[in-house]
Amino acid sequence: MAIFGNHSALQFPDFTHAKINGKLCTEVITDRNWLENEFVPMIQQRGAAVIKARGASSAASAANGAIDTVYNLTHDTAVNQIFSVGTYSTGQYGADKGLIFSYPCRVEHGALKIVEGWKFDSYAQHKFDAVLEELRGERDAVKELGLIK
Repeated sequence: MAIFGNHSALQFPDFTHAKINGKLCTEVITDRNWLENEFVPMIQQRGAAVIKARGASSAASAANGAIDTVYNLTHDTAVNQIFSVGTYSTGQYGADKGLIFSYPCRVEHGALKIVEGWKFDSYAQHKFDAVLEELRGERDAVKELGLIK
C-alpha cells in the first residue's frame, strides 16, 4: 500500500490500489465504509496510537521505518512491489514541482522511480487533494518566513 503526501494526520494511505495476496484490497475487504472511516484514520493516527500503547515515544517505530527506507533505496525493488518515500516532486499526480511528497516508488537498476499512472476514484482524489493542499500551505508558510524562495 502506498502512502501519498505528508507525515501528518492528512497523509493518504491509498487502499484503493493496495493488494492483499495479489488481489485488490477492495476485493478482499469489501466494507468500503470501514476502509474509509476506520482504517484510513487509524493509519493517519498511528504515531499517536503507538505512543498511547507504549506510554512512550514512537521513536523506535520511526527508526525502524528509516531503516526500511534506507534498505529500499539501496536495493532494487522486487517485481510487483512498491514502497512509499517522500521525494522531490517534479509534478507527478499534479503535486507542485519542488514539494517533498510521498509517492509509491520502486528502485530499478539502482535508480528511484515514482510509480505513475494510478487513477483515483472520487474518495481517493479528495484525500490526495487534502494532503496536497496541506503541503502547499506548509511551503507557503515557510516562504513567508523567508526561509525559502
